[in-house]
Amino acid sequence: QVQLVESGGGLVQAGGSLRLSCAASGRTFSMYAMGWFRQAPGKEREFVATIFWSSGNIYYADSVKTRFTISRDNAKNTVYLQMNSLKPEDTAVYYCAAKPGDPRSSRWTYDYWGQGTQVTVSS
Repeated sequence: QVQLVESGGGLVQAGGSLRLSCAASGRTFSMYAMGWFRQAPGKEREFVATIFWSSGNIYYADSVKTRFTISRDNAKNTVYLQMNSLKPEDTAVYYCAAKPGDPRSSRWTYDYWGQGTQVTVSS
């Protein structure tokens, strides 16, 4: 079955950087979109970034597009989220997700989810 395992979260000061990883297994993901979402306490889960595995087409939320970079390593079946210039408002649990077909920002279109990794940015 499909498994998505996130890693790389932690505590960082404002202005710092973290790189999240999502190791995907259980099927071929070439025609899948991989997304990163985040959920802060008391808030809805929100879209961060998505990449279509085969073409590399990428979309970002406006709040992160100048600071975050999504990428994938085909050989390792892993998707990354490089987060720079982190702000306290980036504090959340970050989730990796997968869906067949084109990249979308709606979380409701994603079929598979990881367990999440906590990112905490101190001011």
